[in-house]
Amino acid sequence: MMSTGQHSLFPRLLADVGGTNARFALETAPGVIEEVDVRASAHFPSLLDAARDYLRQTGAKQVSHAAIGIATAVTGDTVRMTNHSWTFSIEALKRDLGLVSLIVLNDFTALAWSLPHLPGAELAQVGGGTPVAGCPMALIGPGTGLGVSGLVFGPQGPIPLSGEGGHIGFAPEDDEEVALWRFARARFGHVSTERFLSGPGLALIHEARLAIQGLAPDGLSAADITRQALGGQSPECMASLDRFCALLGSAAGALALTLGARGGVFIGGGIVPRLGDVFARSPFRHRFEQAGRLSGYLAAMPTYVIHSQYPGLIGAQAALATHLRESHHA
Repeated sequence: MMSTGQHSLFPRLLADVGGTNARFALETAPGVIEEVDVRASAHFPSLLDAARDYLRQTGAKQVSHAAIGIATAVTGDTVRMTNHSWTFSIEALKRDLGLVSLIVLNDFTALAWSLPHLPGAELAQVGGGTPVAGCPMALIGPGTGLGVSGLVFGPQGPIPLSGEGGHIGFAPEDDEEVALWRFARARFGHVSTERFLSGPGLALIHEARLAIQGLAPDGLSAADITRQALGGQSPECMASLDRFCALLGSAAGALALTLGARGGVFIGGGIVPRLGDVFARSPFRHRFEQAGRLSGYLAAMPTYVIHSQYPGLIGAQAALATHLRESHHA
């Protein structure tokens, strides 16, 4: 596909599309990511409109190859976002942007591609030992929704996992969490882990905790709860945030057990990196290690908070480079 000639030229278009924001960039040379721009998804009727606007702004005249990580399951040509209104055909988007090749993958699959490439200085370790080279890496991250992925290694190199682990059933660990589950079940029926481990989920945890105590709802958003908790203004908000971190610890521990993630467990998404030292002091790591007879197995695994500014774009770049190499050798 990119054997010779103009189609092997840069720039390449990279995008990381979430339920709230769409991040675009140009790869101008191998591994060189420039012209990063963030657009509010709600400001554009379609991904095509947002991409065209970005390309027009950057003045990129000729883009032949693109990779897009997007916050939804990608199972065929038609892509429908889980937490936003955009729907599109991959083939139509490729045609309308005049591309020779386009890959579209789940945003956390793209983020998994980035894991071997993230600088150590942009990873904050929270507990555990040292990673074991060549072992699986786990990835989880609450934001607008809950992203879950991982990276395993085969003879040809890294293999990212594509799934929807954020939608597995929520598993309560104590009496308050059973009460949280009952509160959510009365409202939603099925209670997925994402119901609690997301921005809307933090607000739901807080609302449910107040209701369980017989207190009136205060209508606080996730941003309000986080701000009041970090500012020391509200013990109730701090308790809700601690519960959120505890639930994330259990979910991350279950994922680590499932994948055997001795290569490390990585936390992305838009919420946890903003919590700073409060997260390190939270119940997260204690709950991560609670696995009965396998607690020691988990205790050895390092957990990291990703502090890279645009890791999804790094992952999209790595995925596209691998795709073009494989196309070239096919």
